[in-house]
Amino acid sequence: MQPKDTFKRIKLTRRRVIALATAGFMGLTLAGPLHAQSAPEAEPTGIITPTDAHDQALSGAVILVDIRRPDEWLETGIGEGALALDMRNDEFVRQLVTLRRANPDTPIALICRTGNRSKFVVSTLSGQGFPGLMDVAEGMVGGRNGPGWIATGLATYAGTPENITAQLAKMLP
Repeated sequence: MQPKDTFKRIKLTRRRVIALATAGFMGLTLAGPLHAQSAPEAEPTGIITPTDAHDQALSGAVILVDIRRPDEWLETGIGEGALALDMRNDEFVRQLVTLRRANPDTPIALICRTGNRSKFVVSTLSGQGFPGLMDVAEGMVGGRNGPGWIATGLATYAGTPENITAQLAKMLP
């Protein structure tokens, strides 16, 4: 007699894998030092327009992070003043934690193609206690939330590996 398999198999989608990995990593990495810090006073977690994100990134009032894929960076460029961190990279959360620790009072605004991925990441990380995150809801190319960075006519720089490395060297310790 064979034992019955009473457990239901859960389909692991990209979103579930990212959420589970993020939750686990955040729990291990941030349990002590980051929770001991208070949330940045500059801006609460929220939504920011591409124009405001651009202006604030150039003035240093916000750290703008483009979380899209490298092929998307090459296709459209990266918003002026933004860092490029691929959200699928194993180092993604660690790099955000490094940015937060180096800039504890500066909000971090995330941008993607249309605003869906950035909304998901902001929601997930904020729910895990990551302070001071903002969502550029319109994204680079726009969608249901608005026209986006490119249609608004905001400046970009080429999403080449060399440019990305140079930007990261300026911001990551």
